[in-house]
Amino acid sequence: MKTLAWILLITAFASAQTQMPQPHACRQNSAYQRLDFWVGNWDVFETNDKGAVSKAGTDLVEKVLDGCAIVENWRSVQGFEGKSLFYYRPVQKDWKQVWVTDSGPIKEKALILESPEGGVRFQGELPRQSGGTYLDRTTLTPLEGGRVHQVIEFSLDGGKTWKTMFDAEYRRKS
Repeated sequence: MKTLAWILLITAFASAQTQMPQPHACRQNSAYQRLDFWVGNWDVFETNDKGAVSKAGTDLVEKVLDGCAIVENWRSVQGFEGKSLFYYRPVQKDWKQVWVTDSGPIKEKALILESPEGGVRFQGELPRQSGGTYLDRTTLTPLEGGRVHQVIEFSLDGGKTWKTMFDAEYRRKS
């Protein structure tokens, strides 16, 4: 009986070993490069609903863990901070985002759209303090000159209508 247990254990270990990723696997898989257009050190300029543009903050977006994840480091001009972790799940073939701020809100979103122009959209269903949920989505679109357009929107009616919370252009710091 002990021999059978050892054989099962060794077989399970060998199976797990064959499923372990190779070194630098993320750098070699193009799926992990989906958000590379957004990687950089940015000044971020917001456009308000009247069309006025003002500096909203800075954002350092960097690849970490040998290219296996992306970390966003946001700082608003008022001093508020937020961090996102973007990660790709190779078995499910999808991207996820977790956003946390220094004031507490946490958002979890999934990639739901890849546009032909190279942009992406992440969306999540988030709890409302008053009960129920709302939809929150972020769209990132690469622009000419290495800039990026970001729009953050929410919907209180299940996605029938959307309200813009943040409309900004990312410009690389020189």
